[in-house]
Amino acid sequence: MDLSNLKPPKGATRKRKRVGRGPGSGLGKTAGRGSKGAQSRSGYHKKRGFEGGQMPLHRRLPKRGFFNPFRIEYAVVNLDDLAARFAAGAVVTPEVLRAERLVTTKQPIKVLARGEIAVALTVKAHKFSGKAAEKIAAAGGSVETLQ
Repeated sequence: MDLSNLKPPKGATRKRKRVGRGPGSGLGKTAGRGSKGAQSRSGYHKKRGFEGGQMPLHRRLPKRGFFNPFRIEYAVVNLDDLAARFAAGAVVTPEVLRAERLVTTKQPIKVLARGEIAVALTVKAHKFSGKAAEKIAAAGGSVETLQ
């Protein structure tokens, strides 16, 4: 056996369907497209979501609420995470948080007040909840809001 006499197993290949080649082929005249209508014409293209004239699903479903295109999504960091990761006197910036894998996105950062903090940290973030800022200040640290 060598590469020159390899061939696919029996029944694995079929002849190409040659449409529109006369009545003897079984696919002459309308070439298997039926008669009349958009789908029988050349150049026919069905639009995305088209359901044969029936009202499409995306138009049948009710639309609710309001989508605010200007909403800012924040990556969240809690005080208990900061207290567990950083020693007293550390300066916590968004770059440091990403290096420590506390934040994995490029979103602006918001510090929330879950948990307690006993170490004095200088925390620089884009936003702070009121309680978080109070707890950091009470622990002897400081907060700095970034642009």
